[in-house]
Amino acid sequence: MSDIRKPQRFSKVRLKNWKNFASCDVAVGRRVFLVGPNASGKSNFLDVFRFLRDLASFGGGFQEATDRRGGVSAIRCLAARRYPDIELHVMVLGTDDSPKWEYELAFNQDNQRRARIRKERITRDEQLLLDRPNSDDEQDPERLTQTHLEQVNVNRAFRELASFFESIRYLHIVPQLVREPDRSVGRANDPFGGDFLEQIAKTQERTRLARLKRIRDALKVAVPQLAEIELVRDNRGTPHLRGKYEHWRPQGAWQTEEQFSDGTLRLMGLLWVAMEGGGPLLLEEPELSLHPEIVRYLPQMFARVQRRTGRQVILSTHSPDLLRDEGIGLDEVLLLRPRAEGTEVQPASAFSEIPQLLEGGSTLAEAVIPRTRPEHAEQLSLFGDL
Repeated sequence: MSDIRKPQRFSKVRLKNWKNFASCDVAVGRRVFLVGPNASGKSNFLDVFRFLRDLASFGGGFQEATDRRGGVSAIRCLAARRYPDIELHVMVLGTDDSPKWEYELAFNQDNQRRARIRKERITRDEQLLLDRPNSDDEQDPERLTQTHLEQVNVNRAFRELASFFESIRYLHIVPQLVREPDRSVGRANDPFGGDFLEQIAKTQERTRLARLKRIRDALKVAVPQLAEIELVRDNRGTPHLRGKYEHWRPQGAWQTEEQFSDGTLRLMGLLWVAMEGGGPLLLEEPELSLHPEIVRYLPQMFARVQRRTGRQVILSTHSPDLLRDEGIGLDEVLLLRPRAEGTEVQPASAFSEIPQLLEGGSTLAEAVIPRTRPEHAEQLSLFGDL
């Protein structure tokens, strides 16, 4: 697949003592499917990228990013033993797919349970730009409560990296939040959709109308009666989505987001964000509330988005229907498998039997999903007898 544009993207992630992962070293491509059983760490893997975004975002920073996650003790892997530091190390490729940036952060906590940096390193094109702790940190240890990445007065040499982290977008639409717009007061870029309608309303009118038209055309496949979509504001200025449904009434009937199904709202959110440009897009179980016949075409939709924008897409899924797409490569699928000493992460291509199953006529879903199935899942059927 050749991209018209190739914006920067993550190419490698190394973790130590991050939540489920005592140790992890894995390559990530332009499209990544995270597959694993419940509580294996799919959300926590995505949260690595959200953490980096929080570091660099306005109103965020190192202390805020750790506090949002319950502090260092809540982040540290339960399997951590003699080495208690939490470490993140990511590699970012440039527009020509050559290695450009590397960012390393190791941290722990002090006696007041404040997050404290043990190491921060930044390289660009293999040239070291930052290596902490340095002599200034030794003279003033309080400096180690903040990353240099988040500080405008010192990050000029690597502000491009900070901007890349800030461009990361996470989306996991919760339909009930969209239906109750009053909950969006004070929210900005809420990944759960609390301000989704406000984001649409703030988009330039020409762009908004064009996107809504494309969403309408796409939704007609999933919701055949849907004839029109528009955004309106009520007397209080609160934005609402309205859809016109054609049925036995000559003029049809208008419904707002309050009457839309969960699947319709989630699909609208996916289609809207798919038309955005920007940095890496993180999606959590995009198949939720959607018909299997819709789910199976999501990978093709993301592939077309990438051909147009080059945007990296990293998503988690439990869906066999989503993995039935023949265009998904083995290196695009990362299997998460819980172990006593933390979750292991490996590409599907690392398992010799998976390619053999594919050559024998099995689908990718048939080859991969059984490896993520919880042991003794059948015992749930005995619940009523307990």
